[in-house]
Amino acid sequence: MQKLWAKTVLTGEGWLNDVSLAIGGDGRIAEISAGTDAAGAACFGAIISAPVNLHSHGFQRAMAGLTEAKGPDPRDSFWTWRRLMFRFLDHLSPKDIQAITAFVQMEMLEAGYAAVCEFHYLHHQPGGVAYDNIAEMSERVIAAAECSGIGLTLLPVMYQYGGCDKRDLTAGQIRFGNTPDAFAGLVSQAGAALKALPDDARLGIAPHSLRAVSRKGLAEVERLLPEAPFHLHLAEQVAEVDEIKAAYGARPVEWLLDNYDVNERWCLIHVTQMNAGETVALAKTGAIAGLCPITESSLGDGIFDGMRYRDAGGRFGVGSDSNIRISLSEELRVLENSQRLSNLGRAMFATPEKSTGRALLDQVAMAGATAANRDTGVIAVGKQADLLALDMDATDMLGKSGDMLLDSYIFAGSDALVTDVWSAGRHLVKDGVHVRRSEIVSQYRDALKTLMEKI
Repeated sequence: MQKLWAKTVLTGEGWLNDVSLAIGGDGRIAEISAGTDAAGAACFGAIISAPVNLHSHGFQRAMAGLTEAKGPDPRDSFWTWRRLMFRFLDHLSPKDIQAITAFVQMEMLEAGYAAVCEFHYLHHQPGGVAYDNIAEMSERVIAAAECSGIGLTLLPVMYQYGGCDKRDLTAGQIRFGNTPDAFAGLVSQAGAALKALPDDARLGIAPHSLRAVSRKGLAEVERLLPEAPFHLHLAEQVAEVDEIKAAYGARPVEWLLDNYDVNERWCLIHVTQMNAGETVALAKTGAIAGLCPITESSLGDGIFDGMRYRDAGGRFGVGSDSNIRISLSEELRVLENSQRLSNLGRAMFATPEKSTGRALLDQVAMAGATAANRDTGVIAVGKQADLLALDMDATDMLGKSGDMLLDSYIFAGSDALVTDVWSAGRHLVKDGVHVRRSEIVSQYRDALKTLMEKI
């Protein structure tokens, strides 16, 4: 039993002061008591629910800083970035994947995330030949999570074609491809390998996009794990919308809603290119919009119609996607500021009851938990102890209380305010530093040095 004490805690019942928290050996919150003293407990400042990073491609962390120069294309875009990414991944070995993924998971934990949904599509050897163990790369992601301790929802990705016309995969994409039968075997073996992790680990499934999976393939994948999280890239780029409309006779969100029972197990990534009707219709399904504001800004995806989606009852979480920068506070700040720029206003996500920071954190914690199939999202007895402690003695936090702590953290401070993080009760970040940082960084440095020599 871990015994914690905090000056203030944001619980499902609101802010409580002078709080004792007990975490059981099962990683769940066993007791919450307000108005207590700190005797016999480890002491912290403010404790809030640590959210899930609901969308990550771990290996792309090693690309950060490599794609910012002007290329031969006079108008750089998502598509030119994508070609660079394909060339980069040709050099990645299973050992590289494990080292890079452990490193980025460590950074996520230090930034305040307790768990991650890994949208994992790099399955095969360069040239597309399968490893003897088709789940080799999935097992490397799992091994990384075993090292970092992060809560993992593994999402093996189905990828069939290079576009809606079913063209062959390019040299860069060839490592992703599977037939439905091969993919089913991969999912089964990945699920078996997940048993090496603590019991909060989860398996989901992810057809890459409507461009990369046929209509028949999508239907087969959707039935493969009928109760599990189901994630899909959707309506990210104008060119993508145009391609799908030409092939399917409808815009991607329109077609999906007409052909599938989209519900709360669905997490639709980006959806930055929806019209007003699609935005309202998707919100009403209960599906999670998986937003990645730093990446969406970096790639020029467009701005999510957040106010319309929120007002229609839609739910959303955040993820780090390309992992160009790992920062929970910045994802939330960019999300809010994008709405201010597009709507010409301030405090866009705030409500009469909750400040901007509180509204954002409450939303992404609950929606992320749903997207990951994780029993967390709020601090309450019986829930998994996914916790984040903030330094109340930092200059940006002095004299603040309640929701103002969260506003100061997101809009005035940074992830440097994160002192401690627990994932299902595992105390993985202490005094701002991951408990295995030295080992993980050393392995990442070795992998990165070799990669940079190759490229």
